Amino acid sequence: MYKVAKSYLHHEEDVADAMQETILTCFEKLDTLKEPQYFKTWMIRILINKCKDILQKNRELCLIEEMPETESHDMAQENFEFMELLHSIEEKYRTILILYYVEGFKIREIAELLDMNEHTVKTRLVRARKKFARECQDTGIYAGGQLI
Repeated sequence: MYKVAKSYLHHEEDVADAMQETILTCFEKLDTLKEPQYFKTWMIRILINKCKDILQKNRELCLIEEMPETESHDMAQENFEFMELLHSIEEKYRTILILYYVEGFKIREIAELLDMNEHTVKTRLVRARKKFARECQDTGIYAGGQLI
């Protein structure tokens, strides 16, 4: 949940809020889940909607952009660089990369989660890989070979 929320939201407080609201909603609406084997998909869909709600609320408040908070000193430098690279990619590509590679969803499941055609998801995944590889090359992190 954290990685999906972080792909949408930049502030840790917003990520925590989205996860908390998602857990509460899942608990309250668990009786509406028709197929228990799709719990994770259902929960991630709720999380994405909560993230979008938070983004919309932040836009409406017209808050001044703050300096991004630094993560805990215990966080590995590679993870920090990875997250920085990930945030340099457009949201529509970043979300698909995280859902596919980090969360392990299949293309069909991602299409259902994001309410889009499977071919659109495949196309965005290919483009996301290329954009991510290009970002890695530009920053010198890319060591050659296939990145993803």
